[in-house]
Amino acid sequence: MITIKKLSNIFFLSLVFSCSGYSQEAISTIKVDTKLISDQLSHPTVFAEPNDKSGRLFVGEQEGKIKIIQKGKVLPTLFLDITDEVVKKKGYEERGLLGLAFHPDFAKNGKLYVYCSIPVANGTKGVDHKSLIREYTVSSKDKNTVDESTAKTVLEFNEPQSNHNGGDLKFGPDGFLYIAVGDGGGQNDKHGEFGNAQNLSNFLGKILRVDVKQLPYSIPSDNPFVGKSEVRPEIFAYGFRNPWRISFDKKTGELFVGDVGQDNYEEVDLVTKGGNYGWRIREGLHEKFPNDPDPKNWINPISEYPHSDGLSITGGFVYRGKQIPALYGKYIFADWTGPVWALTDSKKEQWNREKLSISQEAGNWHIYSFGEDQAGEVYLLTVLLGSDKGALYQLVTKK
Repeated sequence: MITIKKLSNIFFLSLVFSCSGYSQEAISTIKVDTKLISDQLSHPTVFAEPNDKSGRLFVGEQEGKIKIIQKGKVLPTLFLDITDEVVKKKGYEERGLLGLAFHPDFAKNGKLYVYCSIPVANGTKGVDHKSLIREYTVSSKDKNTVDESTAKTVLEFNEPQSNHNGGDLKFGPDGFLYIAVGDGGGQNDKHGEFGNAQNLSNFLGKILRVDVKQLPYSIPSDNPFVGKSEVRPEIFAYGFRNPWRISFDKKTGELFVGDVGQDNYEEVDLVTKGGNYGWRIREGLHEKFPNDPDPKNWINPISEYPHSDGLSITGGFVYRGKQIPALYGKYIFADWTGPVWALTDSKKEQWNREKLSISQEAGNWHIYSFGEDQAGEVYLLTVLLGSDKGALYQLVTKK
């Protein structure tokens, strides 16, 4: 999500964009529209559809509520409400309910996983809040509600500051749970000698990979740092600032990350096991701190864009649906300020980027997140500019 520092630039940039166009690149010829699914939401951050063939869409709100949308209507009963447990939202906020994933065998075991921010006692030195990943089970009496008594902690760790939490959860094609964690917040990742993201002894600035068959969890035997001293074996990849949304390509199984930059660049990473994606030493393709040693075998992003094109990336999905054939196989992502792009594999280090022209132009909404249903169709989770009013849209072909 966007940082406090970046907010000061929004008014100026909105004037620039309204006069000169949001990006210098060519507009895509692919015709894309948005279909409103629901506007009865508040700060929607997460979307998931389980593989139970029920057709239910689940949307989590930052304040701590998870709602069910079925046949275009929000059901009156909340699926889960943890508003009393998460950090209270006061104005602009990066903490809250940040991740939701249904177990691959949800249809049989009814299990789901939530990533949220919880408060700590006042005066806890060096700790702003805790990040918590929990397992829940659906009620045996009502499939549309969670049995809150089944809550079990998978993982819990301290966060030094309020921002850069990451927070996404996804099950990979291997059946393991992947957890996106930010660098702990603050400018320049000033934690330790070279920052949290390059420090393999903690969770911050990493993509984690764990097996949740038996709680709290176990470590997959082929995780890249298993058996190495002073290294967290949960780590799958590292060197991220704020991985705001991760996803797996339904066809290839490749893992994509939208990593929020600091001063100049936003980036999309194609993640490999054990990979180092450079932060804080690098931002995008560029050296950030010349006095820091080069990160070991860093991997460049497959795409970057400057802050003249946006302010804070929102990672998305490789489109594998049927509604928009021209988007098939392209990675769809956005900026928090509004524009939506598609990446095409160019068979080179940098993928080709094209800006999509959609029905609601930049400036009318903030794009908080993306969603993908079981059919591979892609959704936008948005908040109306200057309000708390959230909505869920599906991307469809423009007629």
